[in-house]
Amino acid sequence: MFSKKNKKITISLGVLLLAAGAVALFFFRGGNHSKEQYTEIRVERGTIVSSVSTTGVVEPGNRLKIKPSIAGRIEEIRVEEGQMVQKGQVLALLSSMERAALLDVAKLQGDREHSYWQNVYRASTVIAPIDGQVIVRSIEPGQTVATGDSLFVLSDRLIVKAYVDETDIGNVRIGQKTVIGLDAYPEIRVNGVIEHIHYESHLQNNVNIYYVDVIPETIPEVFRSGMSANIDIIVSEKKDALLLPSGAVSTNNGRSMVWLKNGESKRGMISRTVRTGIRDDSNIEILDGLEEGSVVLLREAAFSLPEKRGGSNPFMPQRNRISR
Repeated sequence: MFSKKNKKITISLGVLLLAAGAVALFFFRGGNHSKEQYTEIRVERGTIVSSVSTTGVVEPGNRLKIKPSIAGRIEEIRVEEGQMVQKGQVLALLSSMERAALLDVAKLQGDREHSYWQNVYRASTVIAPIDGQVIVRSIEPGQTVATGDSLFVLSDRLIVKAYVDETDIGNVRIGQKTVIGLDAYPEIRVNGVIEHIHYESHLQNNVNIYYVDVIPETIPEVFRSGMSANIDIIVSEKKDALLLPSGAVSTNNGRSMVWLKNGESKRGMISRTVRTGIRDDSNIEILDGLEEGSVVLLREAAFSLPEKRGGSNPFMPQRNRISR
């Protein structure tokens, strides 16, 4: 036999189960559901662009370090960082260790002696080997340098190296147009063109990517080596195309379908098979099956509250009921 304590526990469990059942009945009896609603959309003509969006970085096309041919002391620097230089232009003057020591001794004997030896014992020159821009200047006058030290870094031009996923690389071709943006200056957009697609892949975040060299048509002054860039590669572009929102086209058994308004059918609409073309983030091209101005129904999901079917919340206060 059950004790009084066990009997109380059994009764309490029964009450909890009844309460849980009542809550479930309240929420599921009404049957929350979504009613199908449709918005009328007309087929219109416009421009559609299919593109591959990716990221990259601004970097020199050719990055050339300038090192001294002899060890010595920097006497004069004739260029500044960011300056454009031409091939053969003198970037700096350098004294060998012997010349530097001789000039130091001559300076102690007076300006006339020092000037004499400056003209007799000429300084060595550091010359630009290419046309380009000075993107790094790592020396100051009076600094002693060795033959292995980098004095300047020249860049012949700035390019954008895009990182393209292997799933998208099949859509990328040399000569395709691009649009380049910078994270630091989102208001600036620069057109570019793909010059080279690298053959070797690189593993980045467990994804194979390929480097793609993009050449900007113009180089704004704000472009700096190392800046993060966003690149849209234009795969295809069509003007005066028939367009619909992508959500208006569904796929059934491999066929593209749309719903047309039709007052004669029971549902007020009929389905029609269409042939589609390229798509962008929001629209899809219609190649066949519809004409400009055709009315297509775009399905929307609208939430509806539970219908009242005579049920009531058992936990709400109840009016006194008349027993019969």
